Amino acid sequence: MYTGRRKIQKDKDVEPTEFEETVAQALFDLENTNQELKIDLKDLYINSAAQIDVTGNRKAVVIHVPYRLRKAFRKIHLRLVRELEKKFSGKDVIMIATRRILRPPKKGSAVQRPRSRTLTAVHDAMLEDIVYPAEIVGKRVRYRLDGSKIIKIYLEPKERNNTEYKLETFSSVYKKLAGKDVVFEFPVTEA
Repeated sequence: MYTGRRKIQKDKDVEPTEFEETVAQALFDLENTNQELKIDLKDLYINSAAQIDVTGNRKAVVIHVPYRLRKAFRKIHLRLVRELEKKFSGKDVIMIATRRILRPPKKGSAVQRPRSRTLTAVHDAMLEDIVYPAEIVGKRVRYRLDGSKIIKIYLEPKERNNTEYKLETFSSVYKKLAGKDVVFEFPVTEA
């Protein structure tokens, strides 16, 4: 297993879990066997991986990649996700950049918190990562009478073929990571 270990780097020398090692090994195998991905995967690694139950017997594999490497992962996103979904048969693969949320500064403190480290900014960016390669074209928040709220996300219609079967996975992964109820839809175009 040592060969796959260089594909996962965790903070503060924490040992990777067994599932994370299998994901790292799958990336390592792809690097060695797939010629078109070999050059792109050479310097890439992941931070962590988790398995999330979607509905019934479906599962999703959520892979956290370092924020600095997210652009490199996005270049090969479609091919990499396709290959990983073949390896983890029957599971949807989602890649998310690892971001840090900072608490608001104390009163009287001169330290400013960057906008990209606020809870809202991190959750919005996480939403963008989950639905990639589709783009978010609209967002509606619906407040119910009982006080609960539902967020409706409208996705780019041209990516409908690639992402329609994953909409349920998107909402359950976001619910697990951010704790918010989200419904993904494609806007109805009037002709």
